[in-house]
Amino acid sequence: MTVPLRRLVRIRAGGLAALAAAFLLVVTEVAWAAVTDNMYPTYNASRPCRDDPDGGDGILSCQTDNREVYYYMDSGGTYELESPDRTIVSDMLRDDYAPTDLARHYDSSPTFSGDAETDIIYQEGSTNIGSSSDGVTWCNDAVDARRCDQQYIRIRGNGYYTPGLSCHETGHAVGLTHGQQADPKLNQTDSRLGCLQTPVSYGTGLGANNRENINGAY
Repeated sequence: MTVPLRRLVRIRAGGLAALAAAFLLVVTEVAWAAVTDNMYPTYNASRPCRDDPDGGDGILSCQTDNREVYYYMDSGGTYELESPDRTIVSDMLRDDYAPTDLARHYDSSPTFSGDAETDIIYQEGSTNIGSSSDGVTWCNDAVDARRCDQQYIRIRGNGYYTPGLSCHETGHAVGLTHGQQADPKLNQTDSRLGCLQTPVSYGTGLGANNRENINGAY
């Protein structure tokens, strides 16, 4: 909070002490929640954002290009999400990402080219997903070295579209990294990473650390 200089001069000693105590409380709360910086780019994940091939390599996380996030769930063809999977994504975004500073909008008429592409495209399928992975996120149109205009999330079908995994891949689509790319590094399964743990359990949510990093970036 910025306080005008003239107002500061008029604050009595008791008021100044209270203001300082409140400030320290806020700083302490933020420091407690954000145990590590896992918002790309970090000291341990600083490669420039770039366009990935179809399916991606699962290594690079780019930030999305603004806090207004438009998303689409593939509704036909090879990568169509089944109804239960669509419900999982909708509920996950409501429960985990609504408490952040990101504003989420479903885009029923997605845009795949130009300067205002739909930010996140959810797909169901296994094309180009490595045998050791259940899902992957990749950038289709890098804006600059940090941000991506459109990102794809592809998760295997047949029960792999869980709240935890969809939260995990959505985290990558807004720039969150795994524990070993965070600063300081955390074990990949550290519970403080929330749904960015790898592997991630069925119902693991976003968690305080990820919310603080998202809000700090957007």
